[in-house]
Formats: sequence, C-alpha cells, structure tokens
Amino acid sequence: MKKTLMVAALTGVFATAAHAQSSVTLYGLIDAGITYTNNQQGHSNWKATSGSVNGSRWGLRGSEDLGGGLKAIFTLENGFNIMNGTNGQGGREFGRQAFVGLSSDQFGAVTLGRQYDSVVDYLGPLALTGTQYGGTQFAHPFDNDNLDNSFRVNNSVKFTSANYAGFKFGGMYGFSNEAGGFADNRAYSVGASYNYGPFNVAAAYMQLNNANALVPTNPNGAIASDAPFAAGRQRVFGGGLSYAFGAATVGFVFTQTMLDDATQITTAGTSGGPAIGLTDGHVRFTNYEVNGRYNLTPALSLAGAYTYTDSRIDGVKPRFHQVSLQTAYALSKRTDVYLQGEYQHVIGGDDVPGLGATITGVGVSSTSNQVSATVGLRHRF
Repeated sequence: MKKTLMVAALTGVFATAAHAQSSVTLYGLIDAGITYTNNQQGHSNWKATSGSVNGSRWGLRGSEDLGGGLKAIFTLENGFNIMNGTNGQGGREFGRQAFVGLSSDQFGAVTLGRQYDSVVDYLGPLALTGTQYGGTQFAHPFDNDNLDNSFRVNNSVKFTSANYAGFKFGGMYGFSNEAGGFADNRAYSVGASYNYGPFNVAAAYMQLNNANALVPTNPNGAIASDAPFAAGRQRVFGGGLSYAFGAATVGFVFTQTMLDDATQITTAGTSGGPAIGLTDGHVRFTNYEVNGRYNLTPALSLAGAYTYTDSRIDGVKPRFHQVSLQTAYALSKRTDVYLQGEYQHVIGGDDVPGLGATITGVGVSSTSNQVSATVGLRHRF
C-alpha cells in the first residue's frame, strides 16, 4: 500500500513538472470601427470596418522545453472580419501565421510554415503602418512594400537569430514547390536590426520571383493571391531608425519597391475598384515616412506620420502625399478606443487610368484627394 501511494505521488510530481515545461496560450485581438470616407469611387461612404488599425485575429502559441536551452515552438493564427465573421487571408483557417520550429537560447530559432518576411520582421516595427500606432490605413500606397503585412510567405523556412547585445538578424526562403520550376513563385528575404538604449536602426531586403500574385501560374508557390501586384520580379529594400526620449519617439523609414515585367496593380487591398492595367512593365515606388508618437498620460497616446511616395507607373511619375493622425485612450490594459484620420493627395495621377487617391483599407477616390476618419474599439485577450 505504501509503495502504491509513493508511486502515485511521484507520478503526480513528474506530470506536474512536465506540464510546467510546456505551455499553450490562446490569444487574440478584435478591432471594430466606423469609417467615413469623403470619396470612394465617386461617393462618400459610412461603413462598419474590421481591422482599421490592427487586423482582428485569434491564435494559439505554444512551446515545449527540450532541455539545454532548446524548445519546440509553434504558432497558429487566424485572421477574421469581426463585422461578418468570415475568415481573412483568402478564407484560410490560419492565414495570418502557421509555423512550427525549434528555438535555442544561444543561437536563435528555425521555423517552417506560412510566415512574415524579413521586411515585416525587422523594418516594420519602425513604421507606423502595421503597428498599433497606425496600422492598416497608415500604409504606403497599395502597401507596396508590405509593411502592413498584406501578404505572408507560404512554404517558408526562416532563421531568426538570438539577441546579441541588441543586434538581431535573420533570413527567410519560400519554396515554389514546383517540379522543374524552382524559381516559379518563390520568395526570399534578409534583415537585421540593432537596439542601443533609446536608439533603434534596421534594414531589410525581399525578393519575389514570378509570383504573379493576382492570378498565380503556380498557386502552390510562396505567394498566393493576397499580394497587390502581378509581376515577373518584385524587389523591396529599405532602412529606418527611431529614437525615444522621455514619453516621445520619433522615427524615419525609407523603402523602395521595384517591379519588373509587371502587368497589374490591384486595388483589392483598398476595398474594391478596378485593377490598374500596365503596359510599360516597369514600376517603382520610393517611400519616405517621418513619424512620431507621444504618451500624454499612461492611458492617452498621440501618433502621426507624413509619407511622401515618388512613383513611376507606365512611364508616368505620380507623387503621393499622405498625412495620418491617431489618438488612442486605454480603458484598461486590454481595451482601448481610438480616433484616427488620413488625408492623401496625388499629383500626376490623371495620366494613369484608374489611379486616384488610394488610402489602404478604404477605397479608391475618383479624384486626386481623399479623406478618411475612423472611430473604433480594440480589445485584446
């Protein structure tokens, strides 16, 4: 009897210890709002919106301690529209992220699955688009540099280094998965960042080959149909920096996107409108973003950005000016309300059929100007 009790007690101890070394966390964010646009395809519009700042999502994140500083890790993250309950990212169950891998305290992590590219990982945190301080509607025109995470990379293997005294680096490769077509719809990227006290600096590069994302010739490749361009090759590179002093942070981000053998620019990411057909084949977007944020109180924050985009589309050189502002008030650690607005003005866009002011997530204006404002609520769990 004593032996039986002892075995049962030891079994319980070891089970508890094993459980303590593994964890699975359910998490999520819900962003719902009401958006006014002064001109969407020639009409003003009031509409209920999901994810005007951060895309609504829920996910599972887990790890298992394997000993010696090594862990097995995974993330499964679903994106959805809170206004109609449908899945985002083309209806995928785990369209935002889905990966599994190994993580080492000494060296870093290797993960496999559907993941973010290095531009998003390293440069993204320095911009206001793609973050909690601006998000979707602060994106650069057409989200041409993917800083707002318009697409993820399928079939990808990613390495993320450990933090070496503030320095981090990494790279990713997305396979085409096509026999006899190794470069047909593949992707790769590299990036690095350095943090020294209040100072942050980062740089990254990404290339997509034969992605033709609007109508993929290889739909099982690295890029699916959620990217904004159809091109033989897309290259994105950029750098940025930020500096924090007291309750304020200021930053600057530069990116350039170049398309070769391009055939279309879609406005799907901006809530509808016809695609822009291209005949020249060469497209370039050069983005300059100056941003800042300030915590007036622990609960109340202000953020703003000015972005100038110099582009070349079908031999024409449209120039985009966008001013974006946001204020958010935290009702608790998990819930906040926000008010944000954007103004975009396009110069020289009249010579490109279908091109007007285009605030991401809002719609295409029939003129060279567009104004949008959103009041919303965010809850995290």
